[in-house]
Amino acid sequence: MLLTLDLNDQRPLHEQVAGAIRRAIAEGSYAPGDRLPPARDLADALGINANTVLRALRELRDEGVLEFRRGRGVSVASLVEGRLAIVLRLRELLEEAGRYGYSREDLIEMLKELP
Repeated sequence: MLLTLDLNDQRPLHEQVAGAIRRAIAEGSYAPGDRLPPARDLADALGINANTVLRALRELRDEGVLEFRRGRGVSVASLVEGRLAIVLRLRELLEEAGRYGYSREDLIEMLKELP
């Protein structure tokens, strides 16, 4: 897995790591059931603290993108494809809305207004 971070990005590092892993999965670098490298290896490759990577992995676990299995490491969740695609599109929408001055709450209100 080749992950890169943008040092000019204003987002916290753990969010950047989570985003990079989401993109790798969405682009097909990892399929459902595939194991990810250990957090320490990812941290070393990115030049960041392992706790930062672990925070990103926990965030992705909470979203249902990753599964943690004792003794078997971290793997891509088996039912991630559809959910991940939607989550990725929502994140892109949030970023674009932010560029136009809309907040998350503004988007939620817009969604409620849709038929």
